[in-house]
Amino acid sequence: MLIALIGIAKLLLTVLFWIIVLQAVLSWLIAFNVINTQNDGLRQFLNALDRLTDPLYRPIRKIMPDFGGIDLSPMVVILLIIILRDYILDAALVSALRASV
Repeated sequence: MLIALIGIAKLLLTVLFWIIVLQAVLSWLIAFNVINTQNDGLRQFLNALDRLTDPLYRPIRKIMPDFGGIDLSPMVVILLIIILRDYILDAALVSALRASV
């Protein structure tokens, strides 16, 4: 049971990782006027991505200093996801597998 929960947590963290990467790439494309934000469907998709990720970015933005127009909070969140997924959850998975044997 614990092994399945760890697997689900790792999967959700991987999905969140790719959502953040997608949002970063789309923000660059918008900044360089490659994507037109006048499209209602695209604007709604971007708003949905913002609503998903803003609760993760907000506490980090309060702590980090202002770097002008550069927002480094997505990079911090990605690093935290990698640490949690690849180190902490893997260690928990290993200990759960040892306990089940």
